Amino acid sequence: MQVLVPTLSFPACLRQQASPICAAIFDVDGVLTDGTLYISEAGETLKAFHALDGHGLKLLAQGGITPVVITGRDSPAVRRRLKDLGIVHAVFGAHDKLAAAEPVLAQLGLNWTQVAVMGDDWPDLPLLVRAGLAVAPANAHAEVKAIAHHVSALRGGEGAARECCDLLLWATGHYAGLLQGHLQTLDTTATGARS
Repeated sequence: MQVLVPTLSFPACLRQQASPICAAIFDVDGVLTDGTLYISEAGETLKAFHALDGHGLKLLAQGGITPVVITGRDSPAVRRRLKDLGIVHAVFGAHDKLAAAEPVLAQLGLNWTQVAVMGDDWPDLPLLVRAGLAVAPANAHAEVKAIAHHVSALRGGEGAARECCDLLLWATGHYAGLLQGHLQTLDTTATGARS
């Protein structure tokens, strides 16, 4: 069988910082989406998600890193997307994201040094400043970018979350094995649904 040699790499300084990460918290608007809110006349909110990001979140779980979503909004679209991806740790409508995150970390038995956070705006700052690894998409607010350990070259909703997932899998040594495994089958118990 052919062996794929990974071409992806990140700055070496990020490997040491990201290697202890056991969970990753993602915002939705501006991170898993481009931040645009489509609201119908009936009040239904529509959101567009990127398949690359979805597959990255599933790969995280396969690599032993728990994906977590904490979002300030709640909508059927977000709940459906997270259900389809098999994400079980999610907090919706969180006005105080730090208060929402603390019980999740306690449930997972983790401290902040073991957690990565990807956010794009001021409500994410309390999580980003505590995170072992803080990541921002290219479209993040300037204050978020200023404190991020890594700023993606990609925008939210356009593959930035996948880049974060790839970084974490690379740093924890799972990336190459997951890549090679995709040459054999995509049908694993961890990823029953499509991305």
